[in-house]
Amino acid sequence: MTTPDARGGDAPGGGAVPVLLYHAVMEDPPDWIAEFTVSPKEFAAHLDAVVDSGRTPVTIGAVADHFAGRAPLPPRPVLLTFDDGFADLPGPTAEALADRGLPATAYLTTGAVAPGGRSLLPPAPMMRLGEAAGLEASGMEIGSHTVTHAQLDTLSAKDLAYELRTSKTVLEDALGHPVRHLAYPHGYNSPRVRAMSARAGYETATAVRHALSSDRDERYRIARLIVRRGHTVADVEAWLAGGGARIAPYRDGPRTVGWRWYRRARAVVRGPVFAG
Repeated sequence: MTTPDARGGDAPGGGAVPVLLYHAVMEDPPDWIAEFTVSPKEFAAHLDAVVDSGRTPVTIGAVADHFAGRAPLPPRPVLLTFDDGFADLPGPTAEALADRGLPATAYLTTGAVAPGGRSLLPPAPMMRLGEAAGLEASGMEIGSHTVTHAQLDTLSAKDLAYELRTSKTVLEDALGHPVRHLAYPHGYNSPRVRAMSARAGYETATAVRHALSSDRDERYRIARLIVRRGHTVADVEAWLAGGGARIAPYRDGPRTVGWRWYRRARAVVRGPVFAG
């Protein structure tokens, strides 16, 4: 229904859709991920706020169905997403979600979770690829977060195709069904990355953008809000109410474009760089 650069969906309204991005949920995270980690107690309070908000939690598959015209989004949806695949995900994090009947979407970095895999992620306790099927059984939809977690918009066409297609194949082999959704590491993308993601067979791709999504967002850079260590329950409640951030879609600003070109030039010298 849309091209990689077009706005997805044609439903009226354009109301805010919070898409929350979590990473690790643990008490004592490694320093490099601490800024993007919340404690189990804070996470439980966030989930209770989601339940109390009256919003309908959905997975990214529901958004894909909306963009493809297969089914409308429910009134006032909210998405809970998790990147990378830290060790807490198939344990206490999945249990906290299941206890409240909340579906979610997990994007896994296959090089960090598959046996013998290699990624650019610094050392951290990670889940195992064999646990992905259990995540699905608990109510999570699984998507790709590439193989190595590189800055995709700085890669050659060959390296980009490897990141997109290999991670998809690894997950499909582990799960026994198609994997239709992608999350760009740290949200880094470009028109070329979005177009190649579509050609690789993904139906949606999530970015970051530090914004609320909407029913008219772009399906190959769906806006998400990173939940950081310093965010409070009040911040989450504001997002759930449809405030506290701008609403996508909107064009990249000059600073975003300039930062992309700087990172591309740096990658020519240094090679693939961790997106974080």
